[in-house]
Amino acid sequence: MALFSQTSQQGFQALLWKCRMFWPVSRCQQLFAVSFSIPNREKVSYFSFMTSSSTALPADTKGTDVFPTKKRSEIDYEEEKGWNEETKEVSEGKLRFSSSVGAPKKRLTGQVLSRHRFTKVQPPEKPLQAEEWNRLRESFQSPEVFEEVMFNSMVRCNSSIDVAKSLLTHVAKSNGDIAYNLLVKYLALCVQQGQTSEIRDVYDIMKMRFRILEGGAYNLLIRGMSNSDQWRMALTLLEEVKKIMTPSRTNYESCIKAASRHQEMNLAFELYHEMLAKDLVPTLDVLQALFEFSRGMEGAELQKELFGILLYLRDNQIYPHKTFMRSIKLWFESIPGGNWRGQLTNIKDSGQCPVCNHQLEDSDLTEEEYNNLKERIIRDVIHGTDTFRKTSPQEFEAFQTFVENRLPFDIVIDGLNVSHIKPRRMQCENLFDAVNCLAKENTRLLVLGRKHMLINSSNWKREIMKEMQNKADFFFAENISEDDAFLLYATLRSGKHCKFVTRDFLRDHKACLSDSLTRHLFRKWQRGHQIVFSPSAEGKHINFLPAFNYDCVVQTTGDTWHIPYKDSFEEKYSYRVPRKWLCIQQKR
Repeated sequence: MALFSQTSQQGFQALLWKCRMFWPVSRCQQLFAVSFSIPNREKVSYFSFMTSSSTALPADTKGTDVFPTKKRSEIDYEEEKGWNEETKEVSEGKLRFSSSVGAPKKRLTGQVLSRHRFTKVQPPEKPLQAEEWNRLRESFQSPEVFEEVMFNSMVRCNSSIDVAKSLLTHVAKSNGDIAYNLLVKYLALCVQQGQTSEIRDVYDIMKMRFRILEGGAYNLLIRGMSNSDQWRMALTLLEEVKKIMTPSRTNYESCIKAASRHQEMNLAFELYHEMLAKDLVPTLDVLQALFEFSRGMEGAELQKELFGILLYLRDNQIYPHKTFMRSIKLWFESIPGGNWRGQLTNIKDSGQCPVCNHQLEDSDLTEEEYNNLKERIIRDVIHGTDTFRKTSPQEFEAFQTFVENRLPFDIVIDGLNVSHIKPRRMQCENLFDAVNCLAKENTRLLVLGRKHMLINSSNWKREIMKEMQNKADFFFAENISEDDAFLLYATLRSGKHCKFVTRDFLRDHKACLSDSLTRHLFRKWQRGHQIVFSPSAEGKHINFLPAFNYDCVVQTTGDTWHIPYKDSFEEKYSYRVPRKWLCIQQKR
């Protein structure tokens, strides 16, 4: 009992050394013994300890055979969300973990755990002795995964560190071995509770036992140390990671936030640029932190860096959420001697800002830009990708002939996409409402449909389909065909005036364009030509918001900034552009 009553005053290493006296001699002889001292630390710990893992590599005194560095592939900003997948961190700061992958035995353990994830295990409120842990384990329906499930519950319930230590002690005494993944789960609990000394102890143990740690452990170690008064150790860990793998976004962002919190903005931006150079896409959270912690600070270079972030938002069509927008506004207004003032507004349909009377950029492309974009989309997206995997060349050729004989159209509608806007209504009714709403003043409509729409069914009534065909041209593709290529072709061939209607953001097609300038033109064209639609408040009608005549991206004239923003954070990139703006102007 004395052992457990004193755990709150003991470091993890000291605890394991004390446990050793309870182990049988035969067990001690099996252990991998390590004796070391920790420089620049108040205590020196000696212990005998062993862990097992299929992902971490045993220590190699020669320091050879490190992992090769891997370069992450380029990803769109909208497809990056939340925390790094290696540790399954979530935005609230809680931590979830899955078993490390590797050997079949460990994969089997993960499968067993997944079957028992519904099992709710309540961790004890105080440390237990070996007999008590044994009783709990024997009563558990799958004893072979008891420790994993219990540690998951401890992390979920934010259990006392002393309780977790008592379980690790029991495992070490029983097995002479503490599995690597249990150490990582214990580390997660320490990080969650800000137990800096425990984090250091676990790190020292892992480094002495294993030559290389896997990414999940490094994510935790860096995150834990970056939130402590020993935050510079996170920088040391980041350098350690660079030697064996490409650091994760989480690694960089933890260090950037730590440097920012301590007003070391040069260091923060150095890490930020290093992160971008490795094709790691920053989260809005870390961008907001750079504005937050720069508030009230002087320096032309700092202003240039933060202006650069705003231009990054522009170039990537990223819209800050309301809290990020407020951080931007407060930073501008805090610049010493800057005399900046921000005000929220709605831009007029003409594109004029009612606050400063500035005219926003036109959303139209020049004739040269439009022709170049049309040529590149037809070449790279329609003919240069896997369009014909889901349609045949014969079908697309028939569609081209159909379009050429009926040009030009004013609006092209993705019929199947629109038909799903209100799930509780018949699909043909949704499409009928859309066609009726848009078929005004001799507007020429092209609806892209599928052949199953022509078969009378509960969702597609023949009489309604016939009535719609009197108001619009219809092209019915095969049911398996991909209609985005049809949509782009018909819209672009109809001319600069033609708009299109779909809820699809067309991410895949932008990615097929080979250079950044063409991708930028594609997004600008899309912003000015995609009609947004949504059900009315009572759900009886479909409302359409016309495409903007002005470009909905961050804009500046030097003494003014106009920043579109959204009310809330969106994990997935939306085809909807914001209707709200922040106008910032510098008073002379």
